[in-house]
Amino acid sequence: SRSIGLILTAGAAVAMLAFRNCSLGFLHAPAIRKAAQATPIVVAGVAIARSVRRLAAASQKKLVKTKAEISPKIDPWNAFEKLPLRLEKDPPIPKKVPHEILFGAVSGEEKERGGPKELIVPPKTIKDPYFWIRDDDRKRKDVISHLEAENAYTNYMTHHLRAARENIYQEILSHIQETDVSVPHPRGKYEYYDRTEEGKSYQIHCRKLKSAQQPQEDIFLNENEIAKDKKHCDIYDWDVSPSQTLLAYSADFTGDEEYTLYLKDLSTGKFLQDEIPKTIGRVLFGDEKTLFYATMDESRRTDKVWMHRIGTPNSKDVLLYHEPDSQFDAGFSKSSSKRFLFLSSSSSETEEHWVIDLEEKGSYKKKCVRKREKGVIYEVDHHDKDFYIITNLDKSTNFKLTSIPVEKVGTEAKWEDVFPYDPAIKIDDIHCFSNFIALEGREDGFSQVWIFKPENPKDSRHVIKFQEEAHTVGLSVNEDFGSSVVRITYESFICPRCTYDYDPSDRKLTLLKQQPVPKYDPSLYSSERLEVLARDGKTKIPVSLVYRTDMKSDKPGPVHLYGYGSYEISIEPQFAATRLPLLDRGVTYAIAHVRGGGEMGRSWYESAKYSHKSRTFTDFIDCAKNLIDRKTTTPDLMSIEGRSAGGLLVGAVLNMAPSLFKAGVAGVPFVDVMGTMSDPSIPLTTGEWEEWGNPNTLMAFNDIIKYSPYDNIAKQNYPSLFISGGLFDPRVAYWEPAKWAAKLREYKTDDNPVLLKIDLDSGHFSASDRYRYYWERSLELCFILENIGCLRNEDRV
Repeated sequence: SRSIGLILTAGAAVAMLAFRNCSLGFLHAPAIRKAAQATPIVVAGVAIARSVRRLAAASQKKLVKTKAEISPKIDPWNAFEKLPLRLEKDPPIPKKVPHEILFGAVSGEEKERGGPKELIVPPKTIKDPYFWIRDDDRKRKDVISHLEAENAYTNYMTHHLRAARENIYQEILSHIQETDVSVPHPRGKYEYYDRTEEGKSYQIHCRKLKSAQQPQEDIFLNENEIAKDKKHCDIYDWDVSPSQTLLAYSADFTGDEEYTLYLKDLSTGKFLQDEIPKTIGRVLFGDEKTLFYATMDESRRTDKVWMHRIGTPNSKDVLLYHEPDSQFDAGFSKSSSKRFLFLSSSSSETEEHWVIDLEEKGSYKKKCVRKREKGVIYEVDHHDKDFYIITNLDKSTNFKLTSIPVEKVGTEAKWEDVFPYDPAIKIDDIHCFSNFIALEGREDGFSQVWIFKPENPKDSRHVIKFQEEAHTVGLSVNEDFGSSVVRITYESFICPRCTYDYDPSDRKLTLLKQQPVPKYDPSLYSSERLEVLARDGKTKIPVSLVYRTDMKSDKPGPVHLYGYGSYEISIEPQFAATRLPLLDRGVTYAIAHVRGGGEMGRSWYESAKYSHKSRTFTDFIDCAKNLIDRKTTTPDLMSIEGRSAGGLLVGAVLNMAPSLFKAGVAGVPFVDVMGTMSDPSIPLTTGEWEEWGNPNTLMAFNDIIKYSPYDNIAKQNYPSLFISGGLFDPRVAYWEPAKWAAKLREYKTDDNPVLLKIDLDSGHFSASDRYRYYWERSLELCFILENIGCLRNEDRV
């Protein structure tokens, strides 16, 4: 999906952002897989107040940084820019080529599942003179030349910020524990962990024997070595065989999220001949001789799951499952017990799952848990003699927990409720252990973790409690099915990520690590949660705020408002070192938890889809107006930001209420909703007809045309705008932000700049190199700070 957090790629994005934003985050493939299944980022704690006080006591002084305190380790200009910088004083004026996009029943094009019965006849048309900027191969010289000219114009328009950018970059680095190590987690005879080293851009994956008194470190995967001489390097997933002598990992070197699988013998350090290209990146061992992976069709939809026998040609791989329906994606995972392989087929509204018993060696016979039924979603895990199933059956909108005996799966046996359905609790995920079961979900707008014992579920169920209300909590790496503790992580706007072991027997938490953040004093900051009444007069929209306490006043001040609001993804109150340059200059950072996201449960998401999508945008506008009405800020002091589908939010809001904001930042923005959703050949389109609708049908056409940002640009004033994209982005193609920038400049009636920066070496998730990511983010922060008047004199030196 075009989100930062959906299905498997969401976990990868979340892990990458956690890694960049000050910590080692997940740093382990199983944790990435867990993050993919549950929307929240994953992090935990109860004795958090004590942890915060300890951290505060260690840093009593206010943060006052001078250039003398900051010693550059990497010269970002030489490391990340092509020098000398190309500067163009004027924006490129792209040619206009007559072109019409057809919507409906078009000869030779399958624009609707099941045939043309619902398609518009005769087709409707929309003119798009900038359509020529689209190049599916990303190689046309005229297109690359145009994108380079856009970058050169952005270089010129931000060249006066070069000192401020370098200072903010160094400031971000001053809050990063560059040499760091994650908490080890047990897996068989080893403990696995990840670490980073100062000056090195990527993670180093390590392990040590648990039994040795002075164990030697075994570096089994060094991403820095793999990334040598490469402009982009994304290690998406890795797994080790049951004997822990073989390693499989996946790598993408362009940013297009097409991964090659590699196998390595850890006992010899040599790579095997097995190499599997064009996978989705997910990899799991079955046993010492087999592994599982998945591939995509021509539209980049995951449609096949395979079993590969190590040492045999890829042509001999066994197809375990094929999903022909273009609106469904195939997937695979293992049960927490490692006994079962789960195969899945899912859309945003319907799911179907199969189980394969891996103890039945070589058979790979699969049983369907429940045949797909429109609107029925479920997820499965295994414990002892039962499968536990989260489902929305029986009008359980926020999902309930059920179970069925293992021997009855594939029959018509009824799923038994483990707990009565509680509409106030949203259940997102389940993880089984031998002696207890953990659930992840949401209550009152915040993530939660519940624990219960299978033999006595109703009496033993309890939530892990926290003293700080606004928090993000979830499961961390839990590879040991027989563990007596569950590992969780916790964080908030103010509290950096904490890793805990929670013992269900005595309900106690043991703090294993709090992420160190140099030159950070949490006592200087405050956070709060507001409720804003939407224009319907009844819906209350949560808004989370964080700010420097000593810089807060009764007068209106600068605010940076972030939003997303799609795919049921929740934007959590999490710590981010990259946010500190805003807070330390007096900016209040705010998140509008608008409808379309998942913060307040499934209904919160479903109430802003299809014909009701405009609620996402009006909610955001209502939140902005409320912040102005309560004298928190003014239009001249407010900037906004969103990424991907959040970029759609920014684009729609700026069309609807441009005078409310001084500036906007739109990262990889999904702004040509009409053009993209009408074309099934564009990656991910068909699977998202259940999110936006299919504009080749009349109802969806009439719905989407009302808000699609590219199609609603008007002759009016717009705020200053910074737009970014990635040339190899498979989720939001580079031509969407490029066309949007061109059309905005053509139509707008003011002199405010529209800047476009296309990364010619990456995809949807920006730079994979952590230092380059900080460098790119520092430019966005400079743009925000300058426009709302918060750059300091010393920033410019």
